Amino acid sequence: MKDPQEILKKYWGYQNFKGSQKPIIDAVLSGKDVLALLPTGGGKSLCYQIPAMAFEGLCIVVSPLIALIQNQVQQLKDSGIKSVALTGGISKEELNNLLDNCVYGNYKFLYLSPERLQQEIVKDRIAQMQISLLAIDEAHCISEWGNDFRPAYLNCALLRDIKPEVPVIALTATATAKVADDITQNLRFKEYQVFKDSFNRKNIYFGVIWEEDKQRRLFELCKNSDKSAIVYVRSRKMTQVLTSYLQRKNISATYYHGGIPKEEKEKKLTMWLSNEVRIMVATNAFGMGIDKADVSLVIHYQIPESIENYYQEAGRAGRNGLPAEAILITNKDDEIQLKNQFLKVLPDITFLKLLYNKLNNYFQIPYGTLPEETFQFRFEEFCHHYELNSAMAYNGLRVLDQNSVISLSQNFSRNTTVQFLVSKKDLLDYLERYQRLAPLVQTILRTYGGIFDFETKINTLLISKKAGLPEDKIVNTLAQLEKDKIIDLKAKNRDLELVFLVPREDDLTINNFSQKVEMQLQTKTSKVASMLAYINNNRVCRNRQLLSYFGEKSDQNCNNCDVCNTPEKLDKQNFLEIKSDIISLLEQRESSSRTIIQDLPQNELLILRVLQKLLEDGNISINSKNEYKLLR
Repeated sequence: MKDPQEILKKYWGYQNFKGSQKPIIDAVLSGKDVLALLPTGGGKSLCYQIPAMAFEGLCIVVSPLIALIQNQVQQLKDSGIKSVALTGGISKEELNNLLDNCVYGNYKFLYLSPERLQQEIVKDRIAQMQISLLAIDEAHCISEWGNDFRPAYLNCALLRDIKPEVPVIALTATATAKVADDITQNLRFKEYQVFKDSFNRKNIYFGVIWEEDKQRRLFELCKNSDKSAIVYVRSRKMTQVLTSYLQRKNISATYYHGGIPKEEKEKKLTMWLSNEVRIMVATNAFGMGIDKADVSLVIHYQIPESIENYYQEAGRAGRNGLPAEAILITNKDDEIQLKNQFLKVLPDITFLKLLYNKLNNYFQIPYGTLPEETFQFRFEEFCHHYELNSAMAYNGLRVLDQNSVISLSQNFSRNTTVQFLVSKKDLLDYLERYQRLAPLVQTILRTYGGIFDFETKINTLLISKKAGLPEDKIVNTLAQLEKDKIIDLKAKNRDLELVFLVPREDDLTINNFSQKVEMQLQTKTSKVASMLAYINNNRVCRNRQLLSYFGEKSDQNCNNCDVCNTPEKLDKQNFLEIKSDIISLLEQRESSSRTIIQDLPQNELLILRVLQKLLEDGNISINSKNEYKLLR
């Protein structure tokens, strides 16, 4: 067995391990199963890569994201380590060759998604491989109580059947005690150890800013930071909206989301990694497994659905150990939107029973029978026919899929996107020539804002109802507009393939797992409540709130968050210094908070808090231009 310290130096260039890396590696090398709970930036990948290099044989790594897999494999290849990834778009012949390489080619790492473990050819070849270690990355995905449960992750337990003698290491940065226990049970850990490093990120300033004009505040934060940053949002369209806004303000920015073509994704990522672009506006999957240590600012423009998501994303700041900021910009409207998006569309047992009944009726399935065919399912038509909320119905179908009542095709997409390529004037000229298209185009423009500026997801069934036209005619008209280069149209097959897995027994079918669904519903509701409690709690140190959520108790305030740095808690000298600077500035001229923040070399949130204190004490007031003025 090779020496872990020498492997670390030779392939990764580090002199020493950090945190619990060394004891974790020692436990794996001794043949024990291991659960490693390390914060973002804690060096989780080395905890399985080093033992894999020390052992003879190949390490199988199960990971949830293609981008994460590709990034890890490329890094290993760059270090001269033979690695292979089983990603999407691989032909049967190529898959066969790659698996042969793993059996005979002296490879050290095989990365794959949990869905790949459903394929018989993959399971058969794994049985033939000399496996040294099984690594389950982002292991919280295997727990129904985790923040990103994926049913396919339960397939990871199959690896224990195929290779029962091989040790398993599970790794995650976002596990509560309940999730950690679920991981060890689902992976059938035998003799095992659990390692947990402190989740305390002392170099990160955690702050919550309440702001009605969120775009303005975003601009100020990005403008005042001259280093690399990430702005997290919840929708693809919002990534484009905010990127355009920042670019108009001469801020170096680009956007990233799952719908971007592969080549464009790689280009955007490369530009950001090389600091050619400073700000990346992205949906929440971005950043996982990407090694960029100099991110100094992470902004959440919308409230995440859980503290797990928030902490993992915020933790991508300051991985180099230097001071960094994690700022959440919010207002009361955001709270309403969060509840509408994540709570009001959660299906309860009553809705699931209704949905299952309508599903069987839709396909005319008799009671007690199990059809053997695969059905083509027009989802939007189904929702329209039974007057069902489409978001709740879709979530309900996912619950039925997770509980093996039905099986949904993986390539299901409800997306048809449109963007107008011509100016409004040119569009009017076009409609003058083709007046029969005008009512439909006007319906689209009234229904969807920003469709001239961004790719916009549209619902052709909704448009057909509003325009009073058959849906087929809507689709044909869109195709005509695309042919005439009026719009850019991206239409995917909206048919969902559906297979029934159990005989129809109506309510009895749902009752079999109703208790579990109710518990999951409570868990999701609790996660949203915990997130809202965090942003509304301005009495307890942010760091202590986060540590407490993950079961880590601390009596020490961080003295480096917005709660710890209120005027009442500020060091007296620091408070007086900021107060003096503000008064000196206002003696020269009346100024807005924006101007004061730009002119003073102090933390923005501290300046705002001192301004609030000066207002409360009657030292300053605000004029009709929203400028502060000194009261003599």
